[in-house]
Amino acid sequence: MKIDLLNQKILMHLQENARQSNAEIGRAIGISSPAVSERIKKLEDADIIKSYQASVSHSECGYQLKAIITLRAFMGKLKPFLEKVKTYDEVINCYRVTGNENIVMEVILKNQKHLEIFIDQLISYGETKTQIVLSQVVKNNEIKPL
Repeated sequence: MKIDLLNQKILMHLQENARQSNAEIGRAIGISSPAVSERIKKLEDADIIKSYQASVSHSECGYQLKAIITLRAFMGKLKPFLEKVKTYDEVINCYRVTGNENIVMEVILKNQKHLEIFIDQLISYGETKTQIVLSQVVKNNEIKPL
């Protein structure tokens, strides 16, 4: 699907605030609400717009720590880990990557004791490294279509 200038503008508005109405988007970019709706539907059908979701504060939900944990899987342990990681409530994002480590996880934890218990679960799969997140410098930066 071709992403023309109007589609780019729609995507930018939705990334800024996915709850704004089609009429608001239409007024901002100079087209009708039905035209915005039709374009959004096509963007969804083309899997360019993948989902709409709420951004929830981990700290307001009781999680004191956010961490990045990398895992360098032991021989024969990567595939079992790829299934197991899907069951961990602590993991909010997980990536299989190239380089020395196989896995990069973004996790949320109640406290340091919770971190210790979680790492103890991971070490049977490989060597871990943990970095505690102090602050988020860039958050959900808008994707500008090429």
